[in-house]
Amino acid sequence: MSKRTRGLLWLSASAFAFSASILTAGTAAADSVIRWMHVEQVPGNLAVWRKIADDFEAKHPGVKIEMQFLENQAFKAKIPTLLQSKDAPSFFYTWGGGVLQAQSVTGTLRPLDAALDANGGEWRKSLNPSAVEGLTFDGKVWASPTKSGLVSFYYNKELFKKAGIDATKIASWDDFLGAVKTLKQAGITPIAGGGRDKWPLHFYWGYLAMREAGRQGFADAKAGKNDGFAGEAFVKAGEHLAELGKLEPFQNGYLGATWNDALAAFGDGRAAIILSFENTPATQASNSTSRKGLPDDNIGRFPFPLVSGGPGVLTDDFGGLNGWVVTKNAPPETEEFLKYMASLDVQKTLAKETQIMPVTKARARPSRRLS
Repeated sequence: MSKRTRGLLWLSASAFAFSASILTAGTAAADSVIRWMHVEQVPGNLAVWRKIADDFEAKHPGVKIEMQFLENQAFKAKIPTLLQSKDAPSFFYTWGGGVLQAQSVTGTLRPLDAALDANGGEWRKSLNPSAVEGLTFDGKVWASPTKSGLVSFYYNKELFKKAGIDATKIASWDDFLGAVKTLKQAGITPIAGGGRDKWPLHFYWGYLAMREAGRQGFADAKAGKNDGFAGEAFVKAGEHLAELGKLEPFQNGYLGATWNDALAAFGDGRAAIILSFENTPATQASNSTSRKGLPDDNIGRFPFPLVSGGPGVLTDDFGGLNGWVVTKNAPPETEEFLKYMASLDVQKTLAKETQIMPVTKARARPSRRLS
């Protein structure tokens, strides 16, 4: 065989191998896998999410969505390490605030402005501006808003009836303290608390500070006026919380209890009250011993009461703003899925089935309704 013939054969073989490698790579890349990391534990909610993901996949052949779960506290502990690894999810849950701001400067995330502003800003215009603003730092949007929330008191109607308490009469902080005392006298643990996680108990001081300071008082404190957050209103809030503490209102061992433990105590009927989120009817059930919890008709709700003489009003409240953060190496279809999640009909479905407070404006152009 001549050198020329051998050379032609080698080139032909190389060309075939190169073509085969392209075909193989094309086949391997046909599926774009979006890895979705969350902390949701309610089976019904997960089923709704899976249906939404399946519906998106059906409309986007070649795209697969994998749902990955980490328990709340484990999620918070592990996500910083995951973001620096090859196992980083495509997008993950966020509560916004300082943690999201700190993550935004690590180089592990990608901002969403380009996607929000595509097609004349179609996605951005569909969202409540305050929801977008709440997830914006240094002029960039770092998460897609998914829901807003409301923190208020939930109570066990049967236990209140047993103690002879009318929840509609709890209008002031003194009324609330009186209800706590009455529950204790009836042999009922008043409040479920998750002290180990810290933030569940922070809501008490935070609400009391809002009631004592009012909207203007908070604005002045942020501006450093009137001794800032060391001012009189915020000291009084601490004093009110100390009043509650003296009544020993929480379940035994509450300082070592997690938020899930607190939900379980309420769902099991071992405590009459919990200061919690809008999805409490579902989460108390999934965390209860029976996984059924209290029936919906046995759960009542009332707002955090006012403080006598304070300028705060009932419409000043704590609410969550949650979103989805996209990592820098996520598939390009990730933003398209989050846009779909924020579409009007999907938000309506989530509001109906999972009790979220939507972040999408009603005049947004609806996507195809879920079947």
